[in-house]
Amino acid sequence: MSKRAVITGITGQDGSYLAELLLEKGYEVIGMVRHASTPNLWRIEHLLDRVQLRHADLLDQLSMIRVIEEVHPHEFYNLAAMSFVPASWDQPMLTGEFNALGVTRILDAIREVDTSIRFYQASSSEMFGKVREVPQTEATPFYPRSPYGVAKVFGHHITVNYRESYDLFAVSGILFNHESPRRGLEFVTRKVSDGVARIKCGLTDSLSLGNLDARRDWGFAGDYVRAMWAMLQRDHADDYVIATGVSRSVKDLVRVAFAHVGLEWEEWVRVDKALLRPAEVDHLTGDSSKARRELNWVPTVGFEQLIDLMVDADIERTKRKT
Repeated sequence: MSKRAVITGITGQDGSYLAELLLEKGYEVIGMVRHASTPNLWRIEHLLDRVQLRHADLLDQLSMIRVIEEVHPHEFYNLAAMSFVPASWDQPMLTGEFNALGVTRILDAIREVDTSIRFYQASSSEMFGKVREVPQTEATPFYPRSPYGVAKVFGHHITVNYRESYDLFAVSGILFNHESPRRGLEFVTRKVSDGVARIKCGLTDSLSLGNLDARRDWGFAGDYVRAMWAMLQRDHADDYVIATGVSRSVKDLVRVAFAHVGLEWEEWVRVDKALLRPAEVDHLTGDSSKARRELNWVPTVGFEQLIDLMVDADIERTKRKT
């Protein structure tokens, strides 16, 4: 009998890649989606005949209990969140409802319905914030610098608490930045790749960005979902940092993206102070040696290859629209 998995956030970047991976492994995949007048399904359009979609909401625990009772999943991946960090300053309380209390509602629903379900929580490198050490490991203290990061710390710790209090198989993947052509346009990597495509196609003459010196550890989302799955196949539950171990600046990102289309980035990029964060996270670099050792996980797509992939995809999209 095939395994069944529920994925919250299946319509997002990570959810779409995870759904593909689980389907390849013979899983029955159920995606949890919110009611919406205009569903955002473009990332999973090619999977709609192979996955089931169920309506539920992280703000409504009864709806999640109903899905779990009806589906009886073996695994539950919580990828849904208010995921755009700058927006968390505009909506701090709603961010907390989704990214902190939403995790609690799922865990409590699992505790109430079926404690054998294996649970994955999408934690974030943003929890490290004002970093205490470089690189960051599973033991590095958290110092979040945004409402998003604060809420993710709550979600991380409540996952550990339910694991230890109720003997749930509940794990957190502390994933560093992971990107792809499916990334939302509000994120800096996609903003850059889309901006380069628009400039190359003659649709605009500049790209406005914030802090060019901020550094991130960027990897490919398709690699990172393999780590999520591997965490739930272990004999015991534990938490893992997933990262490439290499930090690069936004300026590096811009340089690679523009060079891919034969342009000098200095001629096109403008720094807009309005895009700066109230409290910046300056230097995130992950140490994934534990995951490499225990999960046999390694990233397969390098930084330059990833950015080239994103720029090419956005050029193709832009040409189709014009």
